[in-house]
Amino acid sequence: MSRRHFIKQSGLLAGGLLLGNQWLQAFAGTAEKINIGIIGCGDRGTGIMKMLGELGDRFAVTAICDVLDFRIEGAKKSSPSIDPKVYKDYRQLLDDRSIQAVVIATTLSEHYRIAKDALLAGKHIYLEKAMTYAIDQTLDLVKISKAHPAQIVQIGHQYRSTPLYFKVKEMIDKGYLGKVTQIDSRWDRNWNWRRPVPAGYTDKQVNWRMYKEYSGGLPAELLSHQMDFVNWAFNTHPDEVLGTGGIDFYKDGRETYDNVQVMLRYSKENMIGNFGATCGNAHDGYIFKIKGTKGAVHLLMHDGIYYPEAATKKELQTVDGVTGATKIEWNKEGGIKIMNEPMKDGTWYALLEFHDCITHKKAPASNIITGGTTAICVALANKAIFNHTIEKWKPVYNIS
Repeated sequence: MSRRHFIKQSGLLAGGLLLGNQWLQAFAGTAEKINIGIIGCGDRGTGIMKMLGELGDRFAVTAICDVLDFRIEGAKKSSPSIDPKVYKDYRQLLDDRSIQAVVIATTLSEHYRIAKDALLAGKHIYLEKAMTYAIDQTLDLVKISKAHPAQIVQIGHQYRSTPLYFKVKEMIDKGYLGKVTQIDSRWDRNWNWRRPVPAGYTDKQVNWRMYKEYSGGLPAELLSHQMDFVNWAFNTHPDEVLGTGGIDFYKDGRETYDNVQVMLRYSKENMIGNFGATCGNAHDGYIFKIKGTKGAVHLLMHDGIYYPEAATKKELQTVDGVTGATKIEWNKEGGIKIMNEPMKDGTWYALLEFHDCITHKKAPASNIITGGTTAICVALANKAIFNHTIEKWKPVYNIS
C-alpha cells in the first residue's frame, strides 16, 4: 500500500466529497416543496424545525403539535417567520391531508404509537432515535411499514447521512484499518440533564428522560448513535450484550441511570464494542475509537483522524520516485485528518436526504430496518443494565 495508492484509493486527502453549498447543488432540480408537520416541540423538535428552514424551498412547516402549551409557544418564538397550524392532539394533525410528512420528536415511549398512526395515515416519517421503546414494538412497526411501502421512514441516526461517517465506512470497507477487533466509545457530560419545570407542569412531563416509563436513558439518547454506526459500518449486530450502571451521583429521584457501561460482543466479526456514558464528568465528551490491525480512526461528531499503525505508516511514507505523491500532513500525534472541509450538523445532511428519498422514492441510509436493529440493541443494553443479565440476540431479531 504505497502512499500514492493510499491517496488515490481512499480519497482521504483529495476532498472528493460534496460539502456545503455543493451538497445542495448535488440535489438541484429536486426541490419540490413538501408540507411537513412537527409532532413534539421540545428542544429536538424545535431544533429540527429551524433546520428545515435552512434547506431552501424543500420543506414548508405547516403544522406543529405538542401536549404542553409552553412547548408550542417556544416553537413559535424560535421560528417567527413560520405561521403553522397548532394542534394538541397529533391525530388531528395526521388527519390534515395537506401534510405529506411528519417529524416525530416526542418521548421515546410514544414513538411506536405515533409512527404507526402516521403510516396508516399515509405520511412520510422522520422518526427520532431510538426508533422504538421495546422490541415487540420494533418488530410490529417494521411489519406495518412493509405493508405501506410508499411511505418513507427515516430514523434520526443522522451520522449515517454525513460525509465524514460515510468516508470512515468506506475506509473500513477498503481495509485501511485492517482487522478491527476493538471499538471504544463514550458520550460524557457533567450535567444533571434536567430542564426547568414551569409552573403548572410536572417533572415527568418535562424531564421524561429521567423516568423508565418514558425513556431509554443514556443508551437510547446518546449511545444509540455509536451502536448504530457499528451496525452500519460492519453490516452486523451484536449477539451478546453485557451492561452495568447506576444512579451514582444525582440522587434527585430519577429512575434512569446517570452512569452506564455496556459491552457488545460481535462474534461473527470477532469484535468487542465498549459503549459508556456518564453525567458526572465532561472531560472526554464524545469519543469514538475504531481500532484495527493496520490503523485506528478517532471520531468526533464533526471531525476525524486516521492513525496508522507503525508498519502502515512506514508504507504511507514511501515516496513514489517517478510520479511523486501528494504530501501527507501528519498531526503531532502521527495522525491524518480525514476530512479537511468543515462539517455541518449531521441533522442538516439527514433532512436533505429525507427530502431526496421522498422525492425519488428510495430508502434512506437510516431506515426502518437499520433503525429497528439499533433499537433492539438499545433495548437489550437496558435489559442487561437493569437486570444484571447477559442478553442474547435471538433469530427473531434478524429483521430485513
